[in-house]
Amino acid sequence: TVLSEKPTTFTITVTSEAGENDETVQTTLKFTYREKYPDETPLYEIVSQENLDDNDVMDIIKLLEQQAEENIGMVMIFTLVSAVQEKLNEIVDQIKTRREEEKKQKEREAEEEEKQRFHGTPVTIENFLNWKAKFDAELLEIKRKKMKEEEQAGKNKLSGKQLFEMDHNLDTSDIQFLEEAGNNVEVDESLFQEMDDLELEDEEDDPDYNPVNLDSD
Repeated sequence: TVLSEKPTTFTITVTSEAGENDETVQTTLKFTYREKYPDETPLYEIVSQENLDDNDVMDIIKLLEQQAEENIGMVMIFTLVSAVQEKLNEIVDQIKTRREEEKKQKEREAEEEEKQRFHGTPVTIENFLNWKAKFDAELLEIKRKKMKEEEQAGKNKLSGKQLFEMDHNLDTSDIQFLEEAGNNVEVDESLFQEMDDLELEDEEDDPDYNPVNLDSD
């Protein structure tokens, strides 16, 4: 595609042959003739590309520079484009290899990450002591909080007297319970004996009994 005639400027789009999965790579080259061309190299640049990474683009620029220097004095556009065509064919053939390498690299990284996760950080005296100091400090803080909570709970615990003073319903709760029960309280009379059946000693029959010596209580 001719862009201008003075100076002569045009673009050429170069596409590789289809790869294994019908993949192609492509680049559009822009050339500008200098005043003394072909006795001096033309100006060239890549104006667009498809499926090429940055390294591929740099390799194509280096290839153009090399071929231009080798062909000074001769009409060289066909030679330059042909060299780029071959390079693109090489790149499309390398895509499969690249993908396999990328897959292997990811697998190696995942394996390394898994090993690191299982092995963890190697224990040294220095990092163990650092961990121990941190652990002791955390444990001490937990104990302090627990003691503070227990102390606070003890302060907040009310005595029975305080509970009655705060809630006067408590002093009638037992009476209310008995009233609600009514006369339904059952007593097993067999648990009690007749007074006559009990063997009780009469203090007056005791020869040592002396009412004068009774304690004042």
